[in-house]
Amino acid sequence: MVTPVSNPGSSSQGYSRSNSNSSRPAPSRSGFGSRPSGGGSYSRPDSQRSGGGGFRSGGYNNRPRNYSRGGGQQSSVRINQLVKKVVIKTEAEVFVPQNKFADFQIMDALKRTIASKGYINPTPIQDEAIPHILNGKDLVGIANTGTGKSAAFLIPLINKVALDKHQRVIIIAPTRELAIQIDQEFRSFSQGMDLFSVTCIGGTSMHEQFKRFQRSHNFVIGTPGRLKDLSNRGVLKLNQYQSVVLDEVDRMLDMGFINDIKFLLSKLPEKRHSLFFSATITREIETLITTFAKDFVKISVKTGDTSDNIDQDVIKVATTAEKFSKLKALLSSGDVEKAILFVRTKHGADRLNKNLFDEGFRVNAIHGDKRQNQRLKVITDFKKGLINFLVATDVAARGLDIPNVSHVINYDLPATHDDYIHRIGRTGRANNIGKALTFIEA
Repeated sequence: MVTPVSNPGSSSQGYSRSNSNSSRPAPSRSGFGSRPSGGGSYSRPDSQRSGGGGFRSGGYNNRPRNYSRGGGQQSSVRINQLVKKVVIKTEAEVFVPQNKFADFQIMDALKRTIASKGYINPTPIQDEAIPHILNGKDLVGIANTGTGKSAAFLIPLINKVALDKHQRVIIIAPTRELAIQIDQEFRSFSQGMDLFSVTCIGGTSMHEQFKRFQRSHNFVIGTPGRLKDLSNRGVLKLNQYQSVVLDEVDRMLDMGFINDIKFLLSKLPEKRHSLFFSATITREIETLITTFAKDFVKISVKTGDTSDNIDQDVIKVATTAEKFSKLKALLSSGDVEKAILFVRTKHGADRLNKNLFDEGFRVNAIHGDKRQNQRLKVITDFKKGLINFLVATDVAARGLDIPNVSHVINYDLPATHDDYIHRIGRTGRANNIGKALTFIEA
């Protein structure tokens, strides 16, 4: 039995399979501390508790095969980087936090909010970062995606501002989607505490953001380009913000925001509280950090470049027609419950979305040409299970934190190994097992 369903990204009609997800379990919250009934294990080698540990692509001995990504362009990703089987460890080191959320020196109102969500134990990055931030230390936190970095800085900063309403915080994120997610987390943790935020992202009304700055606010959360624009217009007065957070620093530098970030940091008060969070640390990031933070604590709870919870494999095809045929068979098999399908271009995203939608799949697409409200609606539909498959380009999907993504499918090869790491990090989060599949035209 099939029922009609509409696709905001397509003008044609398609159909959804009515039994596709009728019995899916309720989604768990990704990347936060454990619940009382939770569990799972966390393996953290002692050698990675502190220090660098950034990953740089190109450090493999085997030479690249330069697989085609379509359109005559090549990918530098090596085939052995796309295959890795999950090994279920029968005796894994169980992470034992030094603290419980109830132990942190934070306001009772904030503790009650955290407890009301059912959280007791922090994740490793939260366990190690929160005490330092509460003590006012500048900090560099290195951790894998999906490990709760946002809460690691939001909880202590909310506490700080709640105790002194004259304090202001600016949080800089690489993408609109991540900025919105951080703002949603901020609102969730700060409920009932009389704290307010302004979100500053591209693709939204500049006039509306002007009006929001005229109201009382304690937190500004935005992307580098829009924040710089607002500063240049005199709307955002950066010298009034005593705390700054740079989230996913590596992604911001990858996206070419280095000069915008330097501009924003240079306009902040010389005496400030600076927090940097990243999944990797490169020489360029180290230079940025040491320029703007002189005395900082550096912690690392990173376990590797890819999660041990992600089963990685390739699917070899000879032609484009066979590629689409195998994708249809895969998505129809019932094994793929909720997947992000990565493609190289905006046009390719629209084309794949339409082709899958015409075949009756519950699918939609996001890319840089879509308006912010369109992208937000598609992501919300994906989170709610109204669609099962999300087609995305790399830039549009940066910073997405969507629970229970069972598969990441690289329909087009990523340009670099770093892009590959970022893509597949959308699955296998919060101790869940994920699957990453990459199509190879050979």
